Amino acid sequence: MGKLNVTILRYLTRDDFRVLTAIEMGMKNHELVPASLAAQIANLRYGGVHKLLKELCKHKLLSYERGKHYDGYRLTNAGYDYLALKVLAQRGIINSFGNQIGVGKESNIYIVANDNGDQVCLKLHRLGRTCFRNIKGKRDYHQHRKSASWLYLSRISATREYAYMKALFDRGFPVPEPIDFNRHCVVMELVEGGPLCGVYKIDDVESLYDELMNMIVKLGNHGVIHGDFNEFNIMITNSGKAILIDFPQMISTEHVDAKFYFERDVNCVRDFFKRRFGYESELYPMFEDILREDCIDVEIKASGLTKQMEKDLLKEMGMIEIEDEEIEEECKENVDEENSINDSEINNLRLQVENSVRNEFTSEETFVNAVTNEEKNLFVSSTENHIIAGVKNIDICNSNENMMNPNSHNLNVTNNEETNSFFTTETSNLDDEYVETLSDSKSIYSTTTAATIAPEIIKKKVKAALQKREKRDQSRRILVKGEANAVTRIRRENRDTIKQSTGIWGWE
Repeated sequence: MGKLNVTILRYLTRDDFRVLTAIEMGMKNHELVPASLAAQIANLRYGGVHKLLKELCKHKLLSYERGKHYDGYRLTNAGYDYLALKVLAQRGIINSFGNQIGVGKESNIYIVANDNGDQVCLKLHRLGRTCFRNIKGKRDYHQHRKSASWLYLSRISATREYAYMKALFDRGFPVPEPIDFNRHCVVMELVEGGPLCGVYKIDDVESLYDELMNMIVKLGNHGVIHGDFNEFNIMITNSGKAILIDFPQMISTEHVDAKFYFERDVNCVRDFFKRRFGYESELYPMFEDILREDCIDVEIKASGLTKQMEKDLLKEMGMIEIEDEEIEEECKENVDEENSINDSEINNLRLQVENSVRNEFTSEETFVNAVTNEEKNLFVSSTENHIIAGVKNIDICNSNENMMNPNSHNLNVTNNEETNSFFTTETSNLDDEYVETLSDSKSIYSTTTAATIAPEIIKKKVKAALQKREKRDQSRRILVKGEANAVTRIRRENRDTIKQSTGIWGWE
């Protein structure tokens, strides 16, 4: 988190920034980015990328770390700063870099100049410092995420601050003019003055007190609460005007704890004026004094707002007409009707399918009943020929002439799949009387060694085997090529440590 040194920025080449960008892209779903993945993202040769990675690690723009499963590179704060400064320099927002003028618990402030030589303020968000790591308790940047990198959280913080500053500046609030932002950097107007905490003497204390209290109420009327309204976030210009800064923690007046944060802002100002200037006033605003005039919280999607709250607020402010709501309701009704029609159509299709299946079965039954005895005899002769041609190993006790004799026939069929399928399909279409005359015996049986597993079960087993093989191959590809696995390396180091310490503990 140290100071930012931008002297190396002018010496970095296009490929260097390409590799930095590749590491940034790889960190979206990797805690550590392997060198091979960085080479693929950067679309450069692996050998050249490896040399660039070593140089960037030398200048502390990247850090090489050894993980549990694989080793890789991580983008540092300095590397993230270089990426943002490069973009701002290409846009013409920044031309020269100056001194550091402020350090906060979650940001660093620098003086920079644009192409015209005008001095502006650059704010670099630095979430993740030791003094400010309770992000889940103090911010809602995580939302539904279980974890996120500090660089990404800093980017969200900068984006939110720029959005609030833009909305407040457009409505005439005393805030610095926002100029541009990229990643975790925000460029704004430079305020010629100092923070209120460094002021020990003011000509008109009452007017400044009233001005700050009116500012808190005005923010509430526009639907937002600053949340950190104290002497450290209020700048006093050389002319004595108060300028409000630092906006990432702002929340909506519809927040569950809005009253608590509003009263805390008021008490911070009262306590400071009592402690520093000995001024204590009985007049101070209450949360119930807020009268909504605008919807900045809806525009920025501030913390504590739901979609239903947004609709209700816009409806109260008259920004949504009743006709539009009626049209939306009609559209919803039409959609419901369409869904009901689709459901009825689906049911009709199901009935048609069932009816068609039933018709097929009834047509087969009528066809079987309409078959004459001659056709039956022809059918039986054809089946006999099919059996004789298809069966390879058939042991017949009697002759083929006695095959249809109900008193003497004994078949022993082995290794025949066609006969089984034939008897299960063809003979099922015959009527009951003819089947009785055909198979009226007690000694006809068939045995087969063919597989009787259903095809669906075979497909499932094959699919599971393929998925298991693919998963195993994928786990193999995760391992780093060309160097030992991280787990193996740790075990080897532990084994060496144990061997070296045997003499200390008196083991042989």
